[in-house]
Amino acid sequence: MARNGVDLRRLANLPPAPRQGALAALAGLSYLEVMEQTAASASSVFDIVIWSGTALSLLGLLGLVYCIIRVSRAKRANLTDDAMRAELKKVVPLNLGALFLSVIGLMMVIIGIFLA
Repeated sequence: MARNGVDLRRLANLPPAPRQGALAALAGLSYLEVMEQTAASASSVFDIVIWSGTALSLLGLLGLVYCIIRVSRAKRANLTDDAMRAELKKVVPLNLGALFLSVIGLMMVIIGIFLA
């Protein structure tokens, strides 16, 4: 069974990309038009994973910058050893949390890119 010069039984056995091209020819479209429409409408779950990972990484980076600023202010204040230790004890959990957030965000970006 042929239509517009395309054997439909043979078309069913083609891989997805050539099948799209043949279907585009049947519809009177060029293959590039079909691919542009497909690419323009392609917003997958992995795009969401990538962009949310980017947001987490930036949030973690902002947290790290905040920790750096806070410690540099404490250094400039010429605090006593006990006061400096107390300030650093407050900053260390924030620093680790920001680092964790940044690492998780980067992992999400990498996983999203690999799986997309």
